Amino acid sequence: MLVQPKEMCMETYGSHQYPGRLFVVEGVDGSGKSTQIALLRQWLISEGYAVFFSEWNSSPLVKKTTSKGKKKQLLSPTTFSLIHATDFADRTEHDIIPPLKAGAIVLADRYIYTAYARDAARSVDRRWVRELYQFAVMPTVGFYYRVPLEVSLSRILTGRNELKYYESGQDLGLSSDPFESFKLFQERIVEEYEAMVDEFGLTVMDATRPIPDQQRLMRQIIRPYLHGVRRIRASARGSAWAGLAREMRPSGIEGLAPTGNAADARISSGDRLQGTVSQSGSMLGRGREER
Repeated sequence: MLVQPKEMCMETYGSHQYPGRLFVVEGVDGSGKSTQIALLRQWLISEGYAVFFSEWNSSPLVKKTTSKGKKKQLLSPTTFSLIHATDFADRTEHDIIPPLKAGAIVLADRYIYTAYARDAARSVDRRWVRELYQFAVMPTVGFYYRVPLEVSLSRILTGRNELKYYESGQDLGLSSDPFESFKLFQERIVEEYEAMVDEFGLTVMDATRPIPDQQRLMRQIIRPYLHGVRRIRASARGSAWAGLAREMRPSGIEGLAPTGNAADARISSGDRLQGTVSQSGSMLGRGREER
């Protein structure tokens, strides 16, 4: 049996014992999860925490390959799965583990559960996919934003004249109509998410509630996990955390210094929160390409 040298083997992390915290959001496109994690990030920064952010399918290592494969429609369900796993492994090693070791907070917009749901929806073996991601760190809290499919579809399709090939699941041959294919594909993904709630202990959030109510509940849920997490002091921003920032890739650094007025991140009124949503670049109601 061929044994890889130690330096070539991917370390298996599992449930980590690092001093940092990892909070992740999951849900179908149009669930509003990105809005919520953007608001949470602003709040945590305003509270003085060091916050690092990681987004699905954002590793520079495979960005060009993924783009080329999508553009030329070269990706089979298996190759699609492997490319996303490579992307995730790279971000785990560079953007997630280092700040967790340093005691920072990491926020992830989509995590391994996205792969589990989408790959299974593309008929990739569920057990194989789970084993593929066995190196992943288990999150401190994993949020699943549950929303009726008709609501999420309405949000995504508003103002959209077309859907991209893989985004709509056209690679599966579900329908010749891109919009019908998208609906059928999303139905499959929802089924997978719902099955994972109990399997992985995901925290279900009602994504139909008003944005301020969802954010208030999210903060309430994570607050107990913030005990013991170091806050950035004014005297420390230019030393320890700045040193960590220099070692991180620029794309992985978020919130090492507070931005804007701290009051903007507090829920004092619905109007103020709505303004914060706009500043955070929320895509709610405009639709996002599958990442």
